[in-house]
Amino acid sequence: MAAGVSPIRVVVADDHPVFRAGLLAVFAASGDIVAVAEVGTGTAAVAAALEHVPDVVLLDLQMPELDGIAATRQIVAATTGVAVVILSMSDSDAALHAAIRAGARGYLVKGAGPVEVVAAVRSAAAGLAAFGPAPAGRLLAVFADPMVRSGPLAVLSAREREVLDLVARGLDNAAIAERLRLSPSTARNYVSACMTKLGAATRAEAVARARDAGLGA
Repeated sequence: MAAGVSPIRVVVADDHPVFRAGLLAVFAASGDIVAVAEVGTGTAAVAAALEHVPDVVLLDLQMPELDGIAATRQIVAATTGVAVVILSMSDSDAALHAAIRAGARGYLVKGAGPVEVVAAVRSAAAGLAAFGPAPAGRLLAVFADPMVRSGPLAVLSAREREVLDLVARGLDNAAIAERLRLSPSTARNYVSACMTKLGAATRAEAVARARDAGLGA
């Protein structure tokens, strides 16, 4: 690290000690990133962020006591300039979009190599977005869709639009769950979210709005 250049200060939050140790080794070898705390719960991640006010909190999505999304919201609300980067086993659109809505500046899928993790932390610390190749590609695909950029379905995530399309095609929740390989409760939650976001009081009203937007053909 160049003389006079401050290191990037990071809190590492993951409930697997071996995984945390691996991240600490990666940062120690980076030359410009210093882990100021390592914690194993979401509650501890929030506390560490408030205590140390790091440049970046690298945060697992699935955490004991407080999940990564809730922890991200609390960290973003209670601090200024602390960037949260989610590092998760989940590669789903729902998890990615939830992280962004919570205020995360980046999202990496576990399995990312040391170079990718270090680059994401550096980007987040510099105030830039820090998304791995797969999440970034999905986000670009979503926002390249004119219907997403403007139109009645702009409020829906990619997965919610997919579910709404199947609703408009006449599939019930059980059939949607089977088609998309979701649990019945997850499919029901997606349908409910679509109706809520579209302001539809009934399933029929949601179908009408979907067909007006070109879905269900």
